[in-house]
Amino acid sequence: MTKILVVEDDRDIARLIDVQLQEIACEVSLAFDGASGLKAAQSQPFDLLILDVMLGEVSGLDICRQIRQQKPEQAILMLTSRSSETDRVLGLELGADDYMTKPFSVRELQARVRSLLRRVNLIKAARQAQCLVNATQQAPEQTNTQPVTTIGQLEIDQNRHQIRIHGQTLQLTSTEYDLLCFLASHPGKVFSRSELLSSVWGYHHSGYEHTVNSHINRLRNKLEADVSEPKIVQTVWGVGYKFNELGVH
Repeated sequence: MTKILVVEDDRDIARLIDVQLQEIACEVSLAFDGASGLKAAQSQPFDLLILDVMLGEVSGLDICRQIRQQKPEQAILMLTSRSSETDRVLGLELGADDYMTKPFSVRELQARVRSLLRRVNLIKAARQAQCLVNATQQAPEQTNTQPVTTIGQLEIDQNRHQIRIHGQTLQLTSTEYDLLCFLASHPGKVFSRSELLSSVWGYHHSGYEHTVNSHINRLRNKLEADVSEPKIVQTVWGVGYKFNELGVH
């Protein structure tokens, strides 16, 4: 069963989230303060962390920062106040995969969780496939593995759920991986932020464009030689973003 940790100091909200996630077959653990939430996240494996920002001495942002350093592929959803744009942007820059503003609808919460868990399951499947290859020592063409896609100096290895550039493996979160794979699969095509929200995050809600901007910035920091003049993931002003295949040659 999918395991989710909810760190929320409002016990009523935490228990409401618990009930709603159990409806979609999730096993939920609750922590009502940041310190115990951080300890649980560090010591136990969870498929998803749902973190409130305002938790007292140890905030959701603190947990996000530390867990992202220790577990790069950990899926993280932040909960923020509707009026706190700074916290939303900061949470994304620190490594959150997505955020929701309070108050939120039950259906939206369940949809966001399902979307994040789909990525988690893809990572699990890729690891299991690679373990099978390693265990049987079969050649790639004798197994059901996916080929490595090469675009210039960029390699997308679906078996390992990894991306390499100039021979170096990038330490990407699952969302950053999906975002780059999506853009790279449509070289030269410009996508608006709303189109990327729909295609990569799987929802159409307005007001969440910061999610795309922050992930593009994080991706560039890991991918580009000079983030001030990106050559691979480029901005088309007033429209959106595109993947420039010439930038990786």
